[in-house]
Amino acid sequence: MARFCACLAAEPGRARDQLASMGLPVRDGAPALALIEDEPGYATGPFGAYGRTAVGEVPLHNRPVLFAALAAAGSPAPPDCPDGELLLRCWVRLGTAGILAAEGMFALAVREDDHLVLIRDQMGARTLFYARAGDCWAASTSLRALRRWPALGTGLDLAAVRSFLTFAYLPGEETLLRGVREVLPGRCLRLAADGSVKEEHYWEPAERLAADARDGEGRSGESYALRLRELLEEATAMRLPGAEAVGVLLSGGVDSSLVTALAAKLHSHPVHTYSISFGAELPNELGYSGLVAAHCGTRHRVLSVSGDAVAARLAEVAALLDSPVGDPLTVPNLMLAEAVAGDGLGVVLNGEGGDPVFGGPKNLPMLVNEMHRRQLPGGEAEDARETAYLRSYRKCFTDLPDLLTPGVLDALATAPAPQRFVTPYLRPAPRDGRMDHLLNQLLHCNLRTKGAHHILTKVERLTSSQSVQGRSPLFDRRVVDHAFATPPRWKLNGAVEKWVLKEAVRDLLPDTVVDRPKSGMRVPVQQWLGGPLRELAGDLLLGREARARGLFRQDTVRAWMRGEGALLPRQGGKLWLVLTLELWLRAYDIS
Repeated sequence: MARFCACLAAEPGRARDQLASMGLPVRDGAPALALIEDEPGYATGPFGAYGRTAVGEVPLHNRPVLFAALAAAGSPAPPDCPDGELLLRCWVRLGTAGILAAEGMFALAVREDDHLVLIRDQMGARTLFYARAGDCWAASTSLRALRRWPALGTGLDLAAVRSFLTFAYLPGEETLLRGVREVLPGRCLRLAADGSVKEEHYWEPAERLAADARDGEGRSGESYALRLRELLEEATAMRLPGAEAVGVLLSGGVDSSLVTALAAKLHSHPVHTYSISFGAELPNELGYSGLVAAHCGTRHRVLSVSGDAVAARLAEVAALLDSPVGDPLTVPNLMLAEAVAGDGLGVVLNGEGGDPVFGGPKNLPMLVNEMHRRQLPGGEAEDARETAYLRSYRKCFTDLPDLLTPGVLDALATAPAPQRFVTPYLRPAPRDGRMDHLLNQLLHCNLRTKGAHHILTKVERLTSSQSVQGRSPLFDRRVVDHAFATPPRWKLNGAVEKWVLKEAVRDLLPDTVVDRPKSGMRVPVQQWLGGPLRELAGDLLLGREARARGLFRQDTVRAWMRGEGALLPRQGGKLWLVLTLELWLRAYDIS
């Protein structure tokens, strides 16, 4: 288990010196590419092909397709070629077309003469960061490795703090480490030894509706559902492990239920399902998950998660993440990964992706807002749509003037506003395949922000910590392409959300599951903060270290902890964000 790091400088010896300064092993005469053995991950290398050398984290799902593409190009690969080398061969011989053909979870760093090429998978299932200091580039799948790079001398990026408090994750290229950036999904970056950067978008979702569909006519919704069913079966089948059992995280919602049903149908080995409970006295979906497990004949387990367990392990989880995630399900997610590993499974599927790809309920507030906004008299602010989107998150966006200290607010006065992360999706520039329908614009935004920087990265970090691969069939690239080729009226059909997805799998599940309204996991955050986490939160947020950092107004934090203004929406969730951020900053020793 390892992550990787790569360095580039005009003088090769200098690049190797920078790796050594991070405490990483390097070989004399070899390119400055190294594995970080003390962090959980799937990095391998260095490996070579056609005169190039690379390191990468590269689990691939469609190896036969890539072998066939290389053979057709006159460059067949050895049949036992490992995933990393296979992807490198595709890159060298086929360029970005070869990378686009790869279905998997990958980050690849390739040394090409005086360039370092960084490639991230289409959806963002693997993270990849880079920075420049002392006339040298460094790139790594581990943010912690760059944190300990002496030449960088990085500190806290206040704009990223504001972004995290707005979204509950970091939605774009910025990180909390000043000077460190993240390679975005579907991108290929070419870093030159002279300090220049060239970025190529090798894949981006596009709205490619047939002309008759744009005119409101065309194919029936059933035809889109039938094609989607084919793609879902292929996406699930290629993510199933070979001759071994597989796990599925089963919440009881339609997304995880359909993945469970497809796995049970397609896999010739046992399917284990896992659900969580926060106590019988709280609303839950265990009845639905139990119904699906019985219907599909899986080996089902329900894990009980107590507030005491969350309090005891929250700091541990924060330290596992490259960027903080203000999701109260992080500790339960880690406990699920531990249960999967404890049962001897190496692969666990999930239903993540249904909402950002096919139109879940979080889009409705924006659609309603748009309808009423157009009816309002007078003009509108240029960023009205973007601001409404940030408000719809119901995190700390509107609380920032009261939460952040005057010094931080002054420092942020000239920094780019967080609306910049959603503007390219909600107000797309003219281009081929651009999203013209508001629903598709919202889905594109959800996919490229929350999907890539919260959902997939959280799953990857927590599952890999247990030597388990978490795989998401609904984030399959071909499934996503089909979703954006499907007319919006078949995703939100009247009042029915994700209609085409539900119709695609209706025969696999009980109608009770398919037709139920989405309720989501009811996480008792407020209860935890008033009980097992109360003392910890007070010590952390009101203690000397937090005061010295000077990010948050102490009077606001105290008021939130006393429950003042309890009628305000999501107060517990807002306090959770502040606590999560504080724990992450301590884990990374950032003052």
